[in-house]
Amino acid sequence: MSTLSVMFLGSGDAFGSGGRLQTCILVRSVRCHFLVDCGTTVLVAMRRFGIEPNSIDMIFVSHLHGDHFGGIPFFMLDAQLISKRTRPLLIAGPPGLQQRLTQTMEVLFPGSSQVQQRFEVRILELEPQKPQTCGEVIVTPYVVQHASGAPPFALRIACEGKIITYSGDTEWTEALIPAAQGADLFIAEAYFFDKQVKFHLDYRTLMSQLEMLHPKRLILTHMSADMLTRLETLPCEYAEDGKVIDL
Repeated sequence: MSTLSVMFLGSGDAFGSGGRLQTCILVRSVRCHFLVDCGTTVLVAMRRFGIEPNSIDMIFVSHLHGDHFGGIPFFMLDAQLISKRTRPLLIAGPPGLQQRLTQTMEVLFPGSSQVQQRFEVRILELEPQKPQTCGEVIVTPYVVQHASGAPPFALRIACEGKIITYSGDTEWTEALIPAAQGADLFIAEAYFFDKQVKFHLDYRTLMSQLEMLHPKRLILTHMSADMLTRLETLPCEYAEDGKVIDL
């Protein structure tokens, strides 16, 4: 019997390639529900796929680009005004998260960062390679290569005896080896098929390093139009909006 369910609320890039929603991964166990990244389309995805925002206990952020954390101001506003949240919420991510989130909220909804919430909000700034216990989850961040104004992370997440690793956005870096090695599920960016660009991972490079990573299961995500036209020819799994897998 599976203990974890992983649902892709958004599997796209920053530019809406293929009409896909922005990055947001929902992980559900018996004891907790959490998001890995929270792109700006998060509430659209939740309404579309019937996910109750108040069911989310935690949000883990890989890096501070809008298509990965820009949905949090919308999530917070919904929690206060629409969903009437009362349960605590933990938001964990790179150093600088608190300041960047406050700035983003003020740009998008002036005054919103100063509103007294009806629920407790805890902001946790993670330290590289330091395991952090968050309720039923242990998350370990690894610094990768993706310029975003703050340290970008790959996230290795332990929950219910399983390991889920998410690469975040990054060019190939050896930091991915300890992050992903032996993971039950490795969710990896594959932005282009074989075009190598700075700060992003292409499919060919990823596959050439797969033996060192040796995950039990690989799912590709955050794909450009270049990759989306090739999906039917790929010998591995790939994410789609609404896709659910059990671990």
